Amino acid sequence: MIPPTRQNPVLRFAPSPNGLLHLGHALSALLNADMAAALGGRLLLRMEDIDVTRCTPEFEHAIYEDLAWLGLDWERPVRRQSEHFDDYRRALETLIARGLAYPAFLTRGEVKARVAAAEADGRSWPRDPDGAPHYPADERDLSDAERRCRIDAGTRHAWRLDMRRAMKEYAEALFWMETGDGETGEIAADPAAWGDVVLWRSDAPSSYHLSVTVDDAGQGITHVVRGLDLFHATSVHRLLQHLLDLPASVYHHHRLILGPDGRKLSKSEGDTGLAVLRGQGLTSADIRRLVGL
Repeated sequence: MIPPTRQNPVLRFAPSPNGLLHLGHALSALLNADMAAALGGRLLLRMEDIDVTRCTPEFEHAIYEDLAWLGLDWERPVRRQSEHFDDYRRALETLIARGLAYPAFLTRGEVKARVAAAEADGRSWPRDPDGAPHYPADERDLSDAERRCRIDAGTRHAWRLDMRRAMKEYAEALFWMETGDGETGEIAADPAAWGDVVLWRSDAPSSYHLSVTVDDAGQGITHVVRGLDLFHATSVHRLLQHLLDLPASVYHHHRLILGPDGRKLSKSEGDTGLAVLRGQGLTSADIRRLVGL
């Protein structure tokens, strides 16, 4: 169980309404509710609908139905990321003004080609904890004049964190307090392992890293309960909290529900969908048993 903080504990379940909830979501939602109750705290619900093309009101309504069927309740109103783009833009502009973010013009295909060429030549290419290649480091060294010229010409671009500069912004090592199903205690953050992460996408407002950091601070989240697949990403969130002068949370990264292939569940796997299981006559108590609670 996660320890209380000095302030009133606040937890959140934050699904993306771009598909139907499955057993993995049920585990996370139920853990958040159970821990909020045990701590005498509050449970909030957040719709992470940054991707306005894939997220729909129909999926959001289905999430409400599934959570209510599980027996959960949450405070209203529900926070929707699509209603807070200005908050994320202000955070980005703070980082830009401090020289900690830069426009990145290479497409995914161009980055992929660079990586392939380097590796074909026998050179290694750094990759983040998820296995994705780092953005080419030399791209952060474009002159301000060149960047402005490209932007004025309408060249599509994202905004990335200049990790090299950001790592110089603090004198002491960063840590977070972890109480989950893997490593526990004080965990040393290693944001540099992620390279120059995206802060603002060219095809969508903001990015997961920036929006979730701003959201957790804005909602006063004291305890973040989420899957182990986001354990290493916490390093980036701790760095952004430091750079934006935002409070840190206690983190609890829980085990994942895996499919027959040993991989975490996907929203495309209908047989683990909560609506499907409900239609088969299962109860909320059955779901708790299936996810090991």
